[in-house]
Amino acid sequence: MAGSVGVDHDTAAFAVESIRSWWEHLGRARYPHATTLTITADCGGSNGNRTRLWKTELQRLCDETGLQVAVCHFPPGTSKWNQIEHRLFSFINKNWRGKPLLSREVIVDLIGATTTRTGLEVYAHLDEPEYPKAIAVSDAQLAAVNLGGDRFHPEWSYTIKPRVDC
Repeated sequence: MAGSVGVDHDTAAFAVESIRSWWEHLGRARYPHATTLTITADCGGSNGNRTRLWKTELQRLCDETGLQVAVCHFPPGTSKWNQIEHRLFSFINKNWRGKPLLSREVIVDLIGATTTRTGLEVYAHLDEPEYPKAIAVSDAQLAAVNLGGDRFHPEWSYTIKPRVDC
C-alpha cells in the first residue's frame, strides 16, 4: 500500500499524482505485465465520480503510462465499506500513538513504518508540490476523455483508456 503525504490542497490532481507515484515507485516493478489499474474510490471529494478534473487527470495518467484505469466508486454515503482503508488507518493510528508529530519527515516515517497483522506494508512519501483549487475543466476537455461506462451504474463504474493520438 502506498500513500502520499501532501502539504497543499486535496485536489483531483493530488489524488492522481498519488496513483502515479505508486505506479512509478511500486506498481510497475510488481506488476510488469499489467494493462489495467483498478481503483476503488469514494463518490465525493477529490476523486468523486462527478469531478471533472479527476477524469481528465486520470486520462493524462493513462496517456503517459499506456495503462487503462478502471474506476469503481462506492455509492454515495458508503465509503465505510472500504475495508482496506479502515484496516490500514487503524494500524497507522496505533503506530504513531503517543509520538509527537514534530515534522513532516516524522509523519512520513511513522506512516511508512506501518505493517498490519496480515503483512500489508505501507510505503509513504512526502508530496510537496502545490495543487491549486478550483481548476475549471471545459466541456471539450471532458469530452476528450476516452471514457467508457460499465453496464451497471456507469456513473459510478467506468474505464478510461489511453488515447491513441497522444
